[in-house]
Amino acid sequence: MRTTLFILLAAVPALAVDFDQDIRPLLQERCIECHGEKKHKGELRLDAKSYAFKGGHDGPAIVAGKLDKSPLYQRITNTDDKERMPPKGDPLTPLQITAIKTWIETGAAWPENTTDKAALTDKRLQHWAWQPLTKFDTPQSIDSIIHAKLTENKLQPSPEADRRTLIRRLTFDLHGLPPTPAEVEAFIQDNDPKAYQNLIDRLLASPRYGERYARHWLDIAHYADTHGFERDQRRDNAWRYRDYVINALNADKAYDQFLREQIAGDVLTPNDPQAIAASGFLAAGPYDYVGQVETKSDVLRRSARTLDLDDMVTQVMTAACGVTVNCARCHDHKLDPISQREYYSLWSVFAGLKRGDRDLDTAESARLAAERAKTQKRLREVTTELAKLTGEGLDLADMIGGGNGRGTGTKGAGLHIGNGAVVKDKLGYHRDIKANRLQKPEWGNVNAPKFVQWLFVPDGRDEVNVAAKTPVKGVPPTSAHTWDAIRNGPLASQVSTSIDGTDFAKEGHSILGLHANSAVTFDLAEIRKASGYAKMRLTAMVGFGASKQAANSLADFTVFVGSDQKFQRLKMRKDESARIDLSIPANAPTLTVIATDGGDGGIGNDLLFLGDAKLTLDIESQPLSAADKARVETLRAEEKQLSAKLNAKVTTDRVYAVIADKPPAVQILKRGDPESPADESIPPGTLSLLRDLKPELGTLDTPEGERRNALAAWITDPRNPLTRRVIVNRLWHWHFAQGIVNTPSDFGLGGGQPSHIELLDYLAEELLKSGWSLKHMHKLIVMSQTYRQGSRRGALQAPSAVENRRSLEIDSNNRLLWRQNPRRIEAEATRDFVLAVSGKLNLQQTGGPGFSDFTYTEGYAPVYQHITADTPELWRRSIYRFVVRSTPQKFLTTLDCPDPANLTPARMTTTTALQSLALFNNDFILRQSRYFAERLQKEVGTDLSKQIHQAYALAFSREPTTEEQQLATEFIQANDLFAFCRSLFNANEFVYVD
Repeated sequence: MRTTLFILLAAVPALAVDFDQDIRPLLQERCIECHGEKKHKGELRLDAKSYAFKGGHDGPAIVAGKLDKSPLYQRITNTDDKERMPPKGDPLTPLQITAIKTWIETGAAWPENTTDKAALTDKRLQHWAWQPLTKFDTPQSIDSIIHAKLTENKLQPSPEADRRTLIRRLTFDLHGLPPTPAEVEAFIQDNDPKAYQNLIDRLLASPRYGERYARHWLDIAHYADTHGFERDQRRDNAWRYRDYVINALNADKAYDQFLREQIAGDVLTPNDPQAIAASGFLAAGPYDYVGQVETKSDVLRRSARTLDLDDMVTQVMTAACGVTVNCARCHDHKLDPISQREYYSLWSVFAGLKRGDRDLDTAESARLAAERAKTQKRLREVTTELAKLTGEGLDLADMIGGGNGRGTGTKGAGLHIGNGAVVKDKLGYHRDIKANRLQKPEWGNVNAPKFVQWLFVPDGRDEVNVAAKTPVKGVPPTSAHTWDAIRNGPLASQVSTSIDGTDFAKEGHSILGLHANSAVTFDLAEIRKASGYAKMRLTAMVGFGASKQAANSLADFTVFVGSDQKFQRLKMRKDESARIDLSIPANAPTLTVIATDGGDGGIGNDLLFLGDAKLTLDIESQPLSAADKARVETLRAEEKQLSAKLNAKVTTDRVYAVIADKPPAVQILKRGDPESPADESIPPGTLSLLRDLKPELGTLDTPEGERRNALAAWITDPRNPLTRRVIVNRLWHWHFAQGIVNTPSDFGLGGGQPSHIELLDYLAEELLKSGWSLKHMHKLIVMSQTYRQGSRRGALQAPSAVENRRSLEIDSNNRLLWRQNPRRIEAEATRDFVLAVSGKLNLQQTGGPGFSDFTYTEGYAPVYQHITADTPELWRRSIYRFVVRSTPQKFLTTLDCPDPANLTPARMTTTTALQSLALFNNDFILRQSRYFAERLQKEVGTDLSKQIHQAYALAFSREPTTEEQQLATEFIQANDLFAFCRSLFNANEFVYVD
């Protein structure tokens, strides 16, 4: 077939080719169906010059003068039906193929026509969201804009809701809590013309406001207190970002400043703890700890890092600007004018960031670091002088290498913990070594010293023996898995060999490497026999060889002399170290050092090592002059004091946020594949779709902080119409259950159209005029007549029921806002509402670490088992709950609490039988129903009528009707007060505003 094709092609004479007569019609007839405006397979379009020469996924399809580099020609001549183009119909004729061949060989000239010229202008740039804000010729207001649209559609606004409805609506909207019966009655009786305005001011001034709207913002940030993925480790310091959001909202921090601090606060004001806490926004999403830190596979690490950067870029751009940039990760955006290059230029902004705990007070941290460095320097001076006076001693690492402790062992050699064999190659992961089994070293050399007595993997659960019939207590529980071997030198995958400024891999120093869950016992009797030492001292530094990114994982280190525990540091972080200085009695039989995994289940980065682990002769046994002995005693006392100072656990306030480093080069990933990077490095930049702002944010040499600062400035620039439109739309959504644009995080061509573009732009301008004040915008919205309208239920009961039915027929989704929307109370607000009604809501404890309504069991994959909230600590507002990604709280999830792994600009509202069952039978509801009944009895006594009135006032902010009073009385008499309270929690009116 191929031979025949080439014979046919060879037989066709090369004729002069006219593009408009010979090539353009051919492309339109046979190619445009798959590679045109409506459909462009492989991102390739052949309907206009600019698209055709740009090419698609695989690069240019046409290279002038080069057939072998022109995929278009290669595909039309391919004899494989699966590869040939066009895929449908007959192949191109030899004459047609020759025409294309000649055209490419002679320079691929493509004279531009009107279609080609029109293609140079991207029609998508005309989209409403990218345009500057509307300038109004006449004064506008929310109500004037809404009423004009209603009049245009021959609709009438609904009457204003009654005062009970308004105070309940406002209090839930601004606080996420119900008003108290006293507050309701006071508002109803208030004759002040400014009573409604005063109510708004009071609600906005309350700290409850920040707690309420922080929940909305944290949905957008997909905040949680654990990593997610299979390890789902805790983030015990993440709460400081949550508190930053609450405090910023309560202080009415200017919204542009609020955004800048979350994107680059640690750069703008590096000495401000709150600005550093704000950077927790960039780290709030899920984090693949295994893929980023623990894996030994570079391929998996690159893949995880790809997801990490995509999460940061997506969160910032959707939260602030409402654009779905992540759709351009694998190719140019299908709908919006966002190129793949622009997407990766945003990657370049965040490429220098990693997630982890960082100090809040940088000045205090610097002071402590300087003080520690001074202590370390003096300790090195002391130990150096001691070594000169007392001798270098015996090196434990050298003994592991088969030596006598005086440098005769093999560097890099190790002992296999499972079989005792001497190994030189790096080993991998062990999970099949029997725990607590004592293994003798198998030197293979009868003349090797017998200083190493046993090797073992402790599990800390069953009895652990450090030697034959020598059980010990205090070994922490472990996974009983380990890596590599016990080595005279660095371990497999060890990144660092330094502790407190000393590199123990250098000449004159030594490393005894122990991965977590490995242990070695030295035979002190054999060491004494060979050295002549009796009473000895053990000195060493303990540290980690893991990367900086592993700083959050934990490990333990324990030393036993005989069966006595002489030293232990539990849950050491990877950025911590410890100094060992122990006296070893002359009759002590063994010395055992044990590294364990810290109980966090992870061992991949638990690369502990001892630097300069040495046994030296005790001062009393050394033949020194009286002056030297006195000097040694003085130095030993100072050494002990300095060691204690270094070992003291000094804690500083920390936040789980982003940690900056030098940005690596970023390349476009072909089809989003981290294993297929393009050659060119991409400088930091942003989107070009806003005509008044430049997308360039720097060069390849721009420092990390300046990149984020530049992006923050671009986002908050008053000329950026997206930022203000997006936030005022979110506020509108939170007050009306739907936004002016009903896709709050997608203002692109795939999102919804604004129901009132003038209103959106009016609110955006008002935000700027107010100094970016969110409280001003809240007040502006809730003061409007549009907001104060009655809801559907109230409107349909009004005298003008016929008119309301007509309104439903014209605008059933209420996009034109002829009424207020009835809204379901969200999951967390429902929980808080239940607690408020039962009298158990704890409003005194605010801020700080989240409450844990679960039991926690550490392990490789930690276990979070939720429990019923039945103590004051667990009755705090839901915003202060410790949020676990892998184990959602079932009661809240049933009520549509979103998955914190996802960005949630708008919550789903479903109606299911499970919700009714949860609000009737859940253990939390049953207990709170009991407390509700007890509260009624305490507040109004045994009078049944008063109990019913008080119950309705607390649950529904109103009095019962005559019929409800009668039915409730009969129900309580037939059942009891507890059953009545339980039924109120299950009522529709309880979980709906309006």
